[in-house]
Amino acid sequence: MASEEVLQTIPHRPPFLFIDEVVEKDDQSILAKRFVPETEAFFQGHYPGNPIMPGVLLCEAVFQAGAIYFASVMGDSLKGDSDLVPVVTKIMDTKFKHIVRPGDTLNITATFKKRMGNFMFMDGGIKNQDDKRVMSISFCIALAKAP
Repeated sequence: MASEEVLQTIPHRPPFLFIDEVVEKDDQSILAKRFVPETEAFFQGHYPGNPIMPGVLLCEAVFQAGAIYFASVMGDSLKGDSDLVPVVTKIMDTKFKHIVRPGDTLNITATFKKRMGNFMFMDGGIKNQDDKRVMSISFCIALAKAP
């Protein structure tokens, strides 16, 4: 279940919300958490009898953490313009190390690299409850006008 902070910061909603809470946030990074319940619909088809969280959804969890960080950095410049939404504009260097299964808890990070205008470049990653690296990724987020 997503915290009020998450729901107030990004436009994502279940079933496409992959952040439960923000654990820590500073001027350089964010740490968020997600418990992966066995009731997630994607486990029914990916793969029946051997459920694995799709890699693209792991990437999305990191992007959502990055969007929360982005919104905190942009702060007042976003207030009053609800038509702006954070979108991914570039994905680089994605690596998957461990499988995520139902019942896992994910520790999701996004760390600031550089900003160019309204574009923010970040590194991100996920570790599981055993502190094993699940995946790593570099990406860029920008603001776009919603239709």
